[in-house]
Amino acid sequence: MERAIARIDLGAVEANCRALAARLEGGAALCAVVKADAYGHGLAGCAAAALAGGAGWLAVATAAEAAQLRAVAARFPQPEAFRLLTMGALSAAELDTALEARSEIAVWRPGFARLVAERAAERGIPVRVHVKHDSGMGRLGEPDADAVVELAASCAADPNLELAGVWTHFATADEPDDDYFPEQLQRFTALADRIRAEHPGCLLHAANSAAVLREPASHFDIVRCGIAVYGLDPFHRDPRPHGLEPALSLHSYVADVKRFPAGASAGYGRSWTAAVDTWVGVLPIGYGDGVRRGLGNNADVLVDGRRYPLVGTVSMDNVTVDLGPETSVEPGAAAVLIGAQGEEEILAEEVARRLETINYEVTCGISARVPRVAG
Repeated sequence: MERAIARIDLGAVEANCRALAARLEGGAALCAVVKADAYGHGLAGCAAAALAGGAGWLAVATAAEAAQLRAVAARFPQPEAFRLLTMGALSAAELDTALEARSEIAVWRPGFARLVAERAAERGIPVRVHVKHDSGMGRLGEPDADAVVELAASCAADPNLELAGVWTHFATADEPDDDYFPEQLQRFTALADRIRAEHPGCLLHAANSAAVLREPASHFDIVRCGIAVYGLDPFHRDPRPHGLEPALSLHSYVADVKRFPAGASAGYGRSWTAAVDTWVGVLPIGYGDGVRRGLGNNADVLVDGRRYPLVGTVSMDNVTVDLGPETSVEPGAAAVLIGAQGEEEILAEEVARRLETINYEVTCGISARVPRVAG
């Protein structure tokens, strides 16, 4: 019996990729974003499942992730067939690591593009680069469209570089009916028209999961889906109306059942005391595993197919649940903090709402000491 375990349904990851790929218009290709250990779901298994589900690309944020991905690529279907993009900023040393992993590289400053070209010349192999346009996200990328066009032309003219793509990222695609997403899309579309005219083979990409589901005009040549690959709703509600199935469930068990008289407290700070005589179950999982302290007195746990309130302060290694004045729950009973048990289900989106955060943070926050197990 595991004190804490995250079960990953790789079949759901594969099916989610098939569902996403089926929605794409204009021949767009699916890129599965597997950064941050596949959003907390486990890099190797999810990458392989995504490729089996029709993704032709994988994307990461860091050079170390690119190296890790390439190291496990032998497990993938057609391990040499997928294309890999490192999207984040890279130091000179990190660039070498990414190039060793045979990754395509994001660029947006001429100086860095020159460094990539120098490293490519040393290796004797041209490097494929993707020029990033900051169309309104306000993070990495060149905000001036003319400068993007100039850099793209410079990369295309350099014998040590290959202009593989021009791309951007949306700030508010997950906010339905907002006005900013259409503005960003319009800016990038205008740039895309210029790039297509000057570099017909250059790939254009902009859409994240929310944009894929919201606006087919954002699909261009590639879409970069992250959260939806794992069956999480980019709009933070329920993934199933989009044809997506949650892939992760978080499990523990009831290690002890104790009788609490009225007035007895559970956990640090006595943030909860029993209003009446009751039974309390102790689960050996806590914030050291990613169960945030903000869930104290603010969450449910599934035991024997029923919801029970998580009471008291979340400890590093334990949480407590109020089983009620009478209970049939015994030590050893299986417990679910995210996922389904019987006819009840707790979605990551529910946990996120209680924490006033997003589902991304919930799954990424499950710590490394929790084993990820396929099944």
